Amino acid sequence: MKFNPIKKSKLILGLIYLLFAGTSIAQDGTIYPLEIPEEPNAIPLGTGGVENQPATETWFRQWGDPMARNITKATLTPFLPEKGKANGAAVIVAPGGGFSWLSMGNEGWEVAEALTKQGYAAFVLKYRLNPTPEKLEDFSAWMNRPRTPPPATSNASKTETAPAPPQRNLSNQLEDAEAAFAMIIKRADEWGVDTKRIGMIGFSAGAGLTMHATLNSKTMDLAFIGPIYGGMGPVEVPKDAPPMFSAIASDDFLFRGQFGVIDSWYKAGIPVEFHLYQNGGHGFGLGNPNRTSNKWFDAFAHWLDVNNFNKPMTIK
Repeated sequence: MKFNPIKKSKLILGLIYLLFAGTSIAQDGTIYPLEIPEEPNAIPLGTGGVENQPATETWFRQWGDPMARNITKATLTPFLPEKGKANGAAVIVAPGGGFSWLSMGNEGWEVAEALTKQGYAAFVLKYRLNPTPEKLEDFSAWMNRPRTPPPATSNASKTETAPAPPQRNLSNQLEDAEAAFAMIIKRADEWGVDTKRIGMIGFSAGAGLTMHATLNSKTMDLAFIGPIYGGMGPVEVPKDAPPMFSAIASDDFLFRGQFGVIDSWYKAGIPVEFHLYQNGGHGFGLGNPNRTSNKWFDAFAHWLDVNNFNKPMTIK
């Protein structure tokens, strides 16, 4: 029997989830240590390290999901559809975590698996992160630290221009995304990818990276993007921006009644589809129990279908 590394990777991931399911895991957000799992198909992107990073990559679990932090070496893990089901399109999947950790399970591997079932080649991007405390207890304390809410805007100051929030330095993350895109282009024949149909989907901070790459990359020619529960502020849309599918829940702290990015895409004349769900909170991945946001992936798959991203392009 011929060795299939993709099937081996899926088996290992399946065993990881069985381990979680068979363990009593608190569902109160408590952070638990997790041994670094094997990632046999993770391909190093060779984009360098992280400055002022004394800690090594470690993993933890929260809400039953595997999370990685202190990532200093970016990787790309391919998830390929079964033979005969591939449609030739590819999707880069960027998990979220505030650029301080990555939710590898519910915003990475699970999404990639769902995409392969639809015939898409999916590639989970494990991008470099900002440093966090080395000890898990210190990291937990940092995660649970009190946050100061933004100051309320008085009626008198509503007409004044609010100061723009400080911009993150996403140079490392953008370099990782560009390297992932370049690798897919280079190995397109091997992976059965149509280089004109490479899109990107991201969650929370991953949505921010997806948008940042769309607005700033000089090397990524994305066919479509899917920022899921990302920032909603207005942006300056490039003339060649790709069609966008966006989804967020109204009870997500990132929503705050904003439609800026949607309005920006609409006014630029670029196709955009937006789903505002009644509930779902933040970080729902493919879905949480009894939430209206649970059907967003079905809507996304339908959007890709209607826009012919799942159909091979005709060669003229």
